[in-house]
Amino acid sequence: MNTSSQQPFWFIIANPAAGNGRVGRLWPHIEQLLQELGFSYTIQFTQHRGHAMRLVDDAVLKGHRHILGLGGDGTNHELVNGIMTQTHTLSTDIHYALLPIGTGNDWARTYQIPHDPKTRLQQLLLGKTVLQDVGKVRYQIDGRVDERYFANVAGMAYDAFLVKKLDRHRLVSHLQYLLMVGRYLFEYRLLPARLRYEGIAIEDFFYTINIGICPYSGGGMRLVPHAVPDDGLLAVTFARRLAKWEVLWQTPRFYNGTILDHPRIEGFQTQRLVVEHMGDTPTLVEADGEFLGETPAEFSVLEKVLRVA
Repeated sequence: MNTSSQQPFWFIIANPAAGNGRVGRLWPHIEQLLQELGFSYTIQFTQHRGHAMRLVDDAVLKGHRHILGLGGDGTNHELVNGIMTQTHTLSTDIHYALLPIGTGNDWARTYQIPHDPKTRLQQLLLGKTVLQDVGKVRYQIDGRVDERYFANVAGMAYDAFLVKKLDRHRLVSHLQYLLMVGRYLFEYRLLPARLRYEGIAIEDFFYTINIGICPYSGGGMRLVPHAVPDDGLLAVTFARRLAKWEVLWQTPRFYNGTILDHPRIEGFQTQRLVVEHMGDTPTLVEADGEFLGETPAEFSVLEKVLRVA
């Protein structure tokens, strides 16, 4: 970890809709704390999906090197992509911090980032940072190739199917999320796909495929318990064909880190993974809870490129 005694000027990017509007409601309290603790800052509120990425680019262009996000995993995803896609400085020159105010806050779990605004802001005054890996995925969307970065977990098959379905819902609790997981499970149809890595090919019908930089997703699930954020590797978990009742029966394993003990669920680590569909129907892709597109998809890892404050 690095420490700095000189307090920086923070460019704050806040998503007022995050946490079902909780960011907007908390901002007067957070603003008071920033002033009481002696922070120097400016703030911009996002206005639409994708806006945070542009705000990061504008901020870095103007010389800002300390970015503080107020929001959840979706906001975090956009801010990290903004840092990784800007071309004005090295990504490691930017100190990135998140005050987690979302529904899942899964990325923050890895670092045990406090949800209490005062505790989190006091933590930032210490100036400590760590370097984290970032994943990159190339995928298909509307007949063209696109790419996106992810700081936490990417998912395919049922995970991406679920994310696409949930985009139409306003989730207000973890219980509601679990209910949706069960509801859409019975609509999902397993599709054949091929995984390729390090000269190995695995062909099967997959219930889920997860690619992790960090271990938590889905509101505390540990679908990639072997993920280490700074080891230069992607942690991959895949589940072969499972009966739907079996998926529900195994739900405790999703949370307690024993998912890889199931005989039809396997995991490995690699620097690069290619996923291809084998039939006419592509396999869907999401990253950090954001629906992206479909196969063919190629995943890679960039080692220690995100400076987390």
